[in-house]
Amino acid sequence: MENPKFQVFKGTNQQFYFHLKARNGEKILSGEGYTTKQACLNGIASVKTNAPYDSRYERKDQVYNYTFNLKAGNGEIIGRSENYTTAAGRNNGIDAVKRDAPGAPTEDLS
Repeated sequence: MENPKFQVFKGTNQQFYFHLKARNGEKILSGEGYTTKQACLNGIASVKTNAPYDSRYERKDQVYNYTFNLKAGNGEIIGRSENYTTAAGRNNGIDAVKRDAPGAPTEDLS
């Protein structure tokens, strides 16, 4: 087991991205592309602020594909989940983001 953490990295398109890794090392939340590192860090700060509130999670159910989006107070999506095969797995992912995101440190891989 490792400690949960945000990782910031640069994509091949030169944009900055983040993901939140859970205790088991799996990615549980990914951010969009940002043109600057500071904007990416602001996205992480928004995740930390909004993560504890259940009302900020948009749960999506499809056959064998369950996901969620984390939204800011203005309704903008600030993070997307990985795909889960069950609703229970998806709900565990949401619980992990609620628990881990607010205090997770940021590792800069860019």
